[in-house]
Amino acid sequence: MTKKYAYRSKTWLSSAFCVGAALSTVSAAFAMNGTSSIKFDGGPLGSLVLSGGATGYAYALSGTGDAASSGLLGTDKSTGAEFLNGLIQIQKPSGPVQFTIEVGSTTSMTLGVKPTPSSVQDFPTGPLFAGYITLAPTSNFTISAGQLPSLEGWESAIDWNNANVMNTDIFYVENSQSRGVAATYSHGPLSASVTFGDGFDTGVWNFLQGLVTYSPDSDNSISLFGASNLGKTGLNAGTYGQTSVGTYGANYINSTMVGGYYSFTKGNLNLVPEVQYVYAKPSTTLGLTKFSSNFGAALFVDYSFGKTPYSLGAWVEYFNSTGPDLWFLNPGAKGVGLSFAPTWQKNYLFLRGDIGLLHLTDLGVPGSVGYGASGTSRNQATALLEAGILF
Repeated sequence: MTKKYAYRSKTWLSSAFCVGAALSTVSAAFAMNGTSSIKFDGGPLGSLVLSGGATGYAYALSGTGDAASSGLLGTDKSTGAEFLNGLIQIQKPSGPVQFTIEVGSTTSMTLGVKPTPSSVQDFPTGPLFAGYITLAPTSNFTISAGQLPSLEGWESAIDWNNANVMNTDIFYVENSQSRGVAATYSHGPLSASVTFGDGFDTGVWNFLQGLVTYSPDSDNSISLFGASNLGKTGLNAGTYGQTSVGTYGANYINSTMVGGYYSFTKGNLNLVPEVQYVYAKPSTTLGLTKFSSNFGAALFVDYSFGKTPYSLGAWVEYFNSTGPDLWFLNPGAKGVGLSFAPTWQKNYLFLRGDIGLLHLTDLGVPGSVGYGASGTSRNQATALLEAGILF
């Protein structure tokens, strides 16, 4: 089974991709918030804003064993601790010329996938997680260029932007940071963004992403997103973690994706259903022998308990892979999962637990390895305890 890096790292659009007011409408309603950012005078640069955070977690896994440790499904290590994300961001968020610089060490945690260490070497830019200049000639139009976040999907790999520590299959198959040029236009309740660049950080500029959001009021918004490789990215091109496209998975980089999500807020409750479909066409030069695809659907729930420091995040997911290519866990894998994450946050500090269960309704193509020492189990339970600081 081809090893797939368990890493998808997208900056949340509302906090790090400030290229227009329209993008801020897709931020989570009750996901954790830092305290007031530090504002200071940058001299000739004008007013600047400093923010950041650092988190780590301890974990316990079921379904561990030598057979499971051979691939993505689980590990032979049932307990452990990892540093998760540590980022510092400096922004110039106003004026005709703006910029964002974000540096640090990052990783993400996906339900059903073995934990991976945080790293400053997952991008060719090293510890530079995001770095771009934005031109804002008008109040409703911007152009940005540099190391940019993805326009795909609801979830973020930066854990404190999500209501749960663990991410879904939907998030796992999405594009991450990449170099490119982006434009955003907003008019009333409607906004649109498009990015052209080197999707999956390959250095090959042939990847197009788009996001359209309609927000009739502050409690409702619907977003449609899409992405596609407009050509072919060869097997020897590089991608995240200095891994070749052939090793990472040519189907990811040479794919087409469509999806959407709807955010509904009522009082202290936020509900977000999301669906996504991604596919790769056959290509003999890329080693893609047959059509393959991955469908994912999820419902995210975030509830804040009034003015208390407590909140609860939860989600339930369904995923279905077809064809011979690895999208998530195993080629042809199908399953369901759920996650519950109670959170306590006060001032700069937060403490959060996350309990998840993933069940494979189909292990995948013949010969696929499941969880546990025998590699035949279809279940894995994960428990996390996370602590962090935000500012």
